[in-house]
Amino acid sequence: MTHELAQVNISRLKYPLDSPELKDFVDGLDHVNAVADAAQGFVWRLEGEGGDATGVRVFDDEWIIINMSVWRDADSLNSFMYAGRHRELMARRREWFEHVKEAMTALWWVPAGKRPTVADAEERLVHLREHGPTPHVFTLREQFPPA
Repeated sequence: MTHELAQVNISRLKYPLDSPELKDFVDGLDHVNAVADAAQGFVWRLEGEGGDATGVRVFDDEWIIINMSVWRDADSLNSFMYAGRHRELMARRREWFEHVKEAMTALWWVPAGKRPTVADAEERLVHLREHGPTPHVFTLREQFPPA
């Protein structure tokens, strides 16, 4: 395999991470991350201190949290996203995160073995917001094959 699929998803918090309103979300992170780590087609995920990425800053905004990972292909990512505890947490996202109209999720191909950085993710999100889906960066709904 010459390419792997990088994904980034950012969310703007409604409440501080240590608030009672976000307790269910925070309490679910370790389980969801463990399921992702064991999922078919999973390659890598961004981690900060504590095993998740909630402390990793993106767009220099303390109210935005990031999830970034690399998968073998889109089918593997889809299988994980829409199953089990992750699906349960996604169903409650409006309780915990602001509704934002601009793109907050982006996908792009990386050479096998390359790990994207937060700066890569920021650049891809900005590009997607400005140009829409292209072979450079795209969405789950409108995908492009590796170059």
